[in-house]
Amino acid sequence: MTSFSSYERNEQFQKLTQEEWDVLVIGGGITGSGIALDAASRGMKTAVVEMQDFAAGTSSRSTKLVHGGLRYLKQFEVKMVAEVGKEREIVYENGPHVTTPEWMMLPFHEGGNFGPLSTNLGLRVYDYLAGVKKSERRTMLTPEEAIEREPLVKREGLKGAGVYVEYKTDDARLTLEVMKKAVEYGACSTNYAKVVDFIYNEHGTLSGAKIEDTVTGEQYHVKAKKIINAGGPWVDELREIDGSKKGKTLQLTKGVHLVFDQSVFPLKQAIYFDSPDGRMIFAIPRDGKTYVGTTDTKYTEEIAHPTMTEEDRDYILDAIKMMFPTVEVTADDVESSWAGIRPLIHEEGKDPSEISRKDEIFISDSGLISMAGGKLTGYRKMAETAVGIVRDQLMEEYGIRYSDSETKHMPISGGEVNGSKGFERFKTERINIGQSLGLSEKQADRLVRLYGANVDKVYGIYKNRKQDAEKENIDPVVFAQLVYGLENELTFKPVDFFVRRTGALFFDIQWVHDHKESVIEFMAKELGYSDEQKKQYTDELNLLLEEADTPVEYVK
Repeated sequence: MTSFSSYERNEQFQKLTQEEWDVLVIGGGITGSGIALDAASRGMKTAVVEMQDFAAGTSSRSTKLVHGGLRYLKQFEVKMVAEVGKEREIVYENGPHVTTPEWMMLPFHEGGNFGPLSTNLGLRVYDYLAGVKKSERRTMLTPEEAIEREPLVKREGLKGAGVYVEYKTDDARLTLEVMKKAVEYGACSTNYAKVVDFIYNEHGTLSGAKIEDTVTGEQYHVKAKKIINAGGPWVDELREIDGSKKGKTLQLTKGVHLVFDQSVFPLKQAIYFDSPDGRMIFAIPRDGKTYVGTTDTKYTEEIAHPTMTEEDRDYILDAIKMMFPTVEVTADDVESSWAGIRPLIHEEGKDPSEISRKDEIFISDSGLISMAGGKLTGYRKMAETAVGIVRDQLMEEYGIRYSDSETKHMPISGGEVNGSKGFERFKTERINIGQSLGLSEKQADRLVRLYGANVDKVYGIYKNRKQDAEKENIDPVVFAQLVYGLENELTFKPVDFFVRRTGALFFDIQWVHDHKESVIEFMAKELGYSDEQKKQYTDELNLLLEEADTPVEYVK
């Protein structure tokens, strides 16, 4: 099995140069991870390079929902809603530890964009298109029932609500679990590996790429028969390097989310509502917090580090005041926040919130296959399409035959628990085991939901290396998670651990403050950081903490 250990990072780069890969995937977000799994599981020799960390771009900065895009029904995107809606349950069943059903309430008020008839009809069509199972189909509520379900909702002018199921996810961990499964199938995958140029044969056709290890600055030549550009917001930059950026291009839009503690915003029920300007906003309870988003504005600044503006923040605060008038949150109550970029396909004259989320594939004269647009929910289907093109090309050009996609019923890493029903039994058993090891029920539950079937490895480290944790002055649970991340999840920088391996920077910021020093010290020692690297990585984490922690001072 190919390694995914931080301790073998250099070997990963060596391996990249030693093979001619059937397919090189550029981008380790959810799209690239899905493509890697689809290709590797068909038997293709697959390599993946990600210039930041896995899921560091859009795939850790979404609304953290696997949802079918109810609002796209208003734009008559029927085919997309049907396809993506059906994918929700597939994503859930293949990784029930990282995705869970969430009943969503859509209240409608006098003068709002939705009324009883349009909501009922819309949700009914949605259920039909998405093939929703009977137990999860929409129900309609009276104003009294809606208030009973969520007392914070605005009562004035309330005419009722629709309730339907979406799926809540940890987007970064979903991405990571898909990538880990690809690695199990033999994919060679590495982060902090940036494509700086392409390599062409005498016919002007792509034959590889020049990759830079952004940690050491070393460059490597990687040979590949086919290259898929799954760079998300960077898709056009890679097309530019290839000299093929023409025709359709990306339009980047920014989405911002604010996080509050439940003590100031005690939301019980996820709510989907329209803001005064007609854009749709989610308010979602999660692990003792409530998060609210998103904005949808054109974005033209630095792609790697989108930040929230004062206008973004106030837009969301105003929307909260409108829908939850008794919740008196202010900018000072924002506990953390994040901003992410959506790479949409440019449509002349359309407002960002009206642009379709459908995906498209562009194939350049040199053979570069670029995947653009799309939604988190549809990642598996997008991958199947992209790899299908590669499969046909390899057959035509090399006479190599590969199978159809096998990912529809394939558990992702950690999802090997016999689906959602099996996971309920698994969770109960593993929580009991965790408690027998000395963990609290809450700690064990959190670990099982984070790692799924891989929790046994985390438990093993916790049980067997308590003395090491003590010696390193690290909380034993944190130590177990960190060591697991180093050995199995290519965790290389402190931000990888605190943002994407645990999600703590967004949803438990105090935990980051409590453990950052001991974690940085251990990682520096284990991975051999230079003094300069240690300072750089510490500053990187502190900057993210400051932006998330005290957004009032850091908004532009």
